[in-house]
Amino acid sequence: MNAERKSGKFITFEGGEGTGKTTQIQLLAEGLRAQGYEVVTTREPGGAPGADSIRSLLVSGATDKWDPLSECLLLFAARREHLNKTIWPALRQGAWVLCDRFSDSTMAYQGYGHDVPKALIQSLYDAVVGAFAPDLTLILDLDVETGLDRANARNTETASREDRFERLDRSFHERLREGFLEIARQSPDRCAVISADNSPDVVGASIWKTVESRLDTRMAGA
Repeated sequence: MNAERKSGKFITFEGGEGTGKTTQIQLLAEGLRAQGYEVVTTREPGGAPGADSIRSLLVSGATDKWDPLSECLLLFAARREHLNKTIWPALRQGAWVLCDRFSDSTMAYQGYGHDVPKALIQSLYDAVVGAFAPDLTLILDLDVETGLDRANARNTETASREDRFERLDRSFHERLREGFLEIARQSPDRCAVISADNSPDVVGASIWKTVESRLDTRMAGA
């Protein structure tokens, strides 16, 4: 795809564990649909049949199951499938695509968290994704202890086994949080940091205002 020629908008949600990305994607999608936009919600790793198969390899099992570089390669393989099968076709049709994680998570988790060379991650991005990038990245920020408590409560409630990254040590999650904030500092035109330390409705209102101002939509103010 000549991805730069998309007619829809691509918004990614990033952040550490337990920051409420899934809830906020649902709220934004509802608001956009109410304004008449076609909206596709998706996630990484996953979002397409082949990518979902790779997801199952990555998000469960022992924390040392994969070498960090192997994780990177698997993530970019899944991302390529996701782009080809879901994201780019939806954008060509004029849909707004809201994605729970994208390439910034790879840079944060594997780069800042696991010390994979950042230049190598960028070279993989260039080869797999090319010049394409999100129109807006919303980074939900929350202190590590609160986020992990939320994530653990969610996993207990849903009996999810997708907790491989949550079980990594606290120092990893501190590096992860700082990585996301550094990404935001490096790309201020694309990224907006949103405090996730509030009720879903308050966080959602902040996101709504940010999307409205950054993307010049027809959205009514929240």
